[in-house]
Amino acid sequence: MESLKEKVYAQLSLAKQASRQMALLTRTEKDRALAAIGEKLLADEKTILAANELDIAKAEVDGQPASYLDRLRLTPARVHNLVESLASLAALDDPVGQKMDSWTQPNGLVIEQIRVPLGVIGMVYEARPNVTVDAAAIALKTGNAIVLRGSHSAVNSNVALARSIREALAATELPEAAVQYLPFAEHASVDLLCTANGLVDVIIPRGGAGLIQRVLQLSSVPVLETGVGNCHIYIDQAARYDMAEAIAVNAKTSRPAVCNAAETLLLHRNWPHDYQRALLQKLLDQGVELRVCAKTREAHHELASLLREAQAADWDTEYSALILAVRTVDSLAEAIEHITAHSSGHSEAIVTEDDTAANQFLAAVDATAVYHNASTRFTDGGEFGFGAEIGISTQKLHARGPMGLPALTSYKYVVRGTGQIR
Repeated sequence: MESLKEKVYAQLSLAKQASRQMALLTRTEKDRALAAIGEKLLADEKTILAANELDIAKAEVDGQPASYLDRLRLTPARVHNLVESLASLAALDDPVGQKMDSWTQPNGLVIEQIRVPLGVIGMVYEARPNVTVDAAAIALKTGNAIVLRGSHSAVNSNVALARSIREALAATELPEAAVQYLPFAEHASVDLLCTANGLVDVIIPRGGAGLIQRVLQLSSVPVLETGVGNCHIYIDQAARYDMAEAIAVNAKTSRPAVCNAAETLLLHRNWPHDYQRALLQKLLDQGVELRVCAKTREAHHELASLLREAQAADWDTEYSALILAVRTVDSLAEAIEHITAHSSGHSEAIVTEDDTAANQFLAAVDATAVYHNASTRFTDGGEFGFGAEIGISTQKLHARGPMGLPALTSYKYVVRGTGQIR
């Protein structure tokens, strides 16, 4: 009987072979394939949604929370959004082959720095079946092959989506082997993917802290690390109430399960007391559980019965739910100090009319995206104009922030001479 390693390596070998052909595709070929994938997803919508219902039903039996079910669920609207994202992706420039720089050496050598595909991308992710389409599409647009390994809780959805994608590639005479899905329940399949040096060029983990840390610890293949989102909204003493309320409520409640949602609210103690109470009440009215520091509770004793006492772990928790930690700080410096100690480096925001305070915050806070008077919910490839993203990197090497098309490329030097020797 064929072992798990043999099965996984067979798929990786097919992807490696396909990557060589993918690297040579023209933009026209890629965009035609993206359109074909969109058409195939619509044609297979009933089959895809039926497969998703199997995953949803099992997740409900397993007692998964509402936030998890939201990430897992596909609907007709979400399928159509995926198709629209494919069209948007096709409209973007193809980075492969772009000349990043060029110069001529004194000896006459002409050197060009040219964008090239990474090769074979291994994608390890949780719950969200939309990632199957987004990741495969971005890999295609950048001339890469991709090996997908989603969580087993979404296996029916992911297998159905991958099947549609592969059939669309075959219909456009592109190598369907360029998109591989590992359907195996064994965690060892992730280990094999992450240690397949020579067959896989980069691993991208996308999910919770546990998944990301596991991949980082076991992988011998280079990792493009995506990060968890412990994001903060700091309301400065010079903040306008209407703006502060809109930003805080949006950042926490618009979609609490995503990584760019706010998890901690910092309030300057000199921001008017009535404003603070009104904002806390607004969040409570929106169904948000508030876990507050002692200083906040003392300042708003009239709300004390509605507030929970924050524990030390709350400042470091990505809730992915309608829960918000709240702390009162005495100064901008204290807010920055708190963020420095507890931030995951994802997205951080200040709300203030004081440009000096804003500029100090933007310069001092170390995160992939820092905001002045805007919600952290904008940290997203689509919102940044990159098209569909493959993840949000919180590391500093190769790529940082929303990873669009250029992040899925490397470069090589093309050197032209006239017989020079050294």
